Amino acid sequence: MFNHFAVYHLCSGHMGEELSMSVDMRNKLLIDDIRLKEINNFLINPNNKLVNDLLAVIEKYGGPEEINNKAKESGKLENLMKRLKEKNPSYFKDLEWLIEKRDKGAFITIDEYRKNILGDKADSMDFKEDYAVTLEISACQYFYAFMAETRQALKNKELMPGRFIRVRRMKEQEEDDDLLAMTAAMQILGASWCETLDTKGTDGSNIHLGGPETITGYFGGVGQPNDYPIKWVEEFLYYYTNYGVKQVLNINPGTIFLGYLLHKIGIDIEFKISVYLGNDNPYAVFWTLMAARLFSREDGSTSLIGFNFSNSVNNWTIELSDEIRKSLGLESYVRFEHHILETWKSIVIQPYDRRDELLEIASKVKNISAKHEGAEIAVDSKREHPTDILDYFRPRKEIEEKGEMNYMIQNYMDKHEAINNTARALTEKGLSFIAAPNLHYRGN
Repeated sequence: MFNHFAVYHLCSGHMGEELSMSVDMRNKLLIDDIRLKEINNFLINPNNKLVNDLLAVIEKYGGPEEINNKAKESGKLENLMKRLKEKNPSYFKDLEWLIEKRDKGAFITIDEYRKNILGDKADSMDFKEDYAVTLEISACQYFYAFMAETRQALKNKELMPGRFIRVRRMKEQEEDDDLLAMTAAMQILGASWCETLDTKGTDGSNIHLGGPETITGYFGGVGQPNDYPIKWVEEFLYYYTNYGVKQVLNINPGTIFLGYLLHKIGIDIEFKISVYLGNDNPYAVFWTLMAARLFSREDGSTSLIGFNFSNSVNNWTIELSDEIRKSLGLESYVRFEHHILETWKSIVIQPYDRRDELLEIASKVKNISAKHEGAEIAVDSKREHPTDILDYFRPRKEIEEKGEMNYMIQNYMDKHEAINNTARALTEKGLSFIAAPNLHYRGN
């Protein structure tokens, strides 16, 4: 006779052993307090050159309180506009026009937008505002292009993005007043934006690397070697204190670490991590978020305001990453920035279109942005000059000398169209979005 009782106990005993083994292995993952103490001792060691070099730059700018106060004063809209009026009256008039239109409520409201798409059905729909997707455009390189976008949005009752990424050379846009104008414009819109510092790895920091012909040399690191992280900090503090530029792109583990330390010391820096860093799986995301949490302030805030996933991630990775983010208390602090469209050239195999995946995950994951780096596939593939990531790194003078500025403007306007297509798709599915808050508010 088959002994079911004996088999049950045999299996139960085996399962119990497996469970015990699992618990034992899991417990071995605990970080000993002594290891954390070693790290803390290293950080506060007065002979630590790494920290001393950072503190020296901070002290050079007057310390955290003075740095933040200077940034707040420089970044006030009235002060930016005053400087712009003196330096570039044409840009000043453009922004005066934008302020006037904003204050009159001339741009389409969210309710009007939804009704244009859904008709009376919009009145009875319950849009998931807690899961609103930020409409993000990249890269907004030129103020002229921004104003063209703004005027078209007003005329055609379109939406302006809620987030702008900028990758233009800082010194170049400082010289032609685009930096002043765009910093003021973002405040007028109430949009978030991110600048890219010149110490980003394509500035000759690695003497063995050049342009695309040495692109594989960048695979092991994007080019912020040796003393460049401290130079990156100094550059950030310059633009922070002189323009109020608070949020910058981050591409290197060293400068990411320094971004955490700056914030913990008391400087109100924010940064987002670039797609180039390669957060392409949940384990990489955990590593990124773990460091953010370890160096967060007492109130839980972190300088990591968001990060781009690698283009290779799928919704499975995003959902698991969201579980990590929530477990570390970072859901409201760290935005997941996901490429919906990419430039036609120089970064991914085309066609690349993730909009359907966004529509699937938008109701499950909070604080996510839909980043539009390229145009619609049907549009980009037919352009004489399609979107190209390498255009971001070209000097304005070269573009103008080759008569290609109109291409840059057209590429940007194509991305604007893609943003609005995504907003339409979200609306049709009963999902919400974040457009420029000061232009597109709720209500009639």
